[in-house]
Amino acid sequence: MAVNTPQKLKIYHIVHIDRLEQILCDSFLYSDAHMRGKLNRGTTIGMNKIKERRQNTFLRSYPDLTVGRCVPFYFCPRSVMLYVIYCGNHLDLAYKGGQNNIIHLEFDLHKVRTWAQDNNKRCVFTNFNASSSYFEDCSDFSQLGKINWKAIRTNKWENVKEEKQAEFLIEDKISFDLVERIGVCNSSIYQKVSVILDRSNIDKLTEIKNNWYY
Repeated sequence: MAVNTPQKLKIYHIVHIDRLEQILCDSFLYSDAHMRGKLNRGTTIGMNKIKERRQNTFLRSYPDLTVGRCVPFYFCPRSVMLYVIYCGNHLDLAYKGGQNNIIHLEFDLHKVRTWAQDNNKRCVFTNFNASSSYFEDCSDFSQLGKINWKAIRTNKWENVKEEKQAEFLIEDKISFDLVERIGVCNSSIYQKVSVILDRSNIDKLTEIKNNWYY
């Protein structure tokens, strides 16, 4: 790994809280391709045009695998996408409910990669937003230094917007058992998450993380 690559890498997936109960029932987070056509799966917070483009964007590392067939993660909380949701004024964003109902699911990259290998799931990382037309993907995780880690860490990302949106992508699905922490915006959402977890008899560390939000 490059000198500036963190030794303990966490990755983050954001979802609307009303999707949590179904995720717990499934025991997995699924890709958009897997979820297509399924009803009553909760609120979609992404942009449909971008989701459609990702369905047809193939990875160089695995030419038969598209971005849309992978579960996406960022390498940081408080992502650029969350800012778009927070502002709520993007023309392509159908969801206008703000950031409060968005929860962060935190995973450990090493554990996810081990699970992927054990379950024959391919995974890559990208150096830019995988919705762009110029990102590069890589399946060799000794090359993580290709990511701009300074951009990942910064909260002032105006000039490094695409680099901050570097992604980890895993084919098809990932087990919810691997979630290490759920980060929420406030005490009200904390209570709602706690109730959902209790109802499913699942114990997950849940914390109010104001610095993960705008």
